[in-house]
Amino acid sequence: MPDQDPIYELPEGIGRLLEIMRRLRDPDTGCPWDLEQDFASIAPYTIEEGYEVADAIERQAWDELEGELGDLLFQTVYHTQMGAEAGLFSFDSVVRTISDKMIARHPHVFGNESRDKSAEQQTADWEAIKAAERAGKEQQGALEGLTANLPALLRAYKLQKRAARVGFDWPDAGDVLAKIAEEANELTEACDSLGADEIEEEFGDLLFVMVNLGRHLGVEPEAALRRANGKFTRRFRGVEQALAARGRRPEESDLAEMDALWDAVKAAEKAAKTQG
Repeated sequence: MPDQDPIYELPEGIGRLLEIMRRLRDPDTGCPWDLEQDFASIAPYTIEEGYEVADAIERQAWDELEGELGDLLFQTVYHTQMGAEAGLFSFDSVVRTISDKMIARHPHVFGNESRDKSAEQQTADWEAIKAAERAGKEQQGALEGLTANLPALLRAYKLQKRAARVGFDWPDAGDVLAKIAEEANELTEACDSLGADEIEEEFGDLLFVMVNLGRHLGVEPEAALRRANGKFTRRFRGVEQALAARGRRPEESDLAEMDALWDAVKAAEKAAKTQG
């Protein structure tokens, strides 16, 4: 009978996970698939795991969150193992860097500054510290250092926040609403007389201003759109269920019937919310 692998004898904790990752990438005895991976090929999985964590939180699926957080942690371990192999960084250096950063950015907790501040003031102080860090890296522009590969909606929101901090912003939501009307008219004109490229550009302009309206209203656009996606999914499933009760599928129905069922599902939701 073969001896049990020593990995089973290691104590629980981060050390065991790091050893598992090292073994998976061992050139002689590791997993062939894991050995073929690099930073670029693993990055999409990292993004996906982050979204799965957010999804579990959104659904309040606390029984799933533990596993999703583990998957996300494993992505960090994966990247740090590849970094160590290339002589770029290690898990310990990554932990040290983030620890130093958090200490430096919280002088009201780890330093001599007063904790007697509002959340708004603490946010302003945080952004000032980050701006000083960018200046130290010779990132002088207000928009520099913002990750290019963020989801477009989130990046638009962050770009506008950065610009607003240096005074490039509409005074209030009313001005943004006027701009939305202007951009909507330009999109209508593009649809009537211009080509696909111009239509895409005008549509993007309208989306960008809608993000700005959300910011002025205190609405985080990514969260608002996720909520709208969830609502649409829930209500369309209600339409499908109502059709199934009639012995039909959506493709066997028509828009008028499905629209009426949609209104019924919507009314039922509102009634349930009122009773609740």
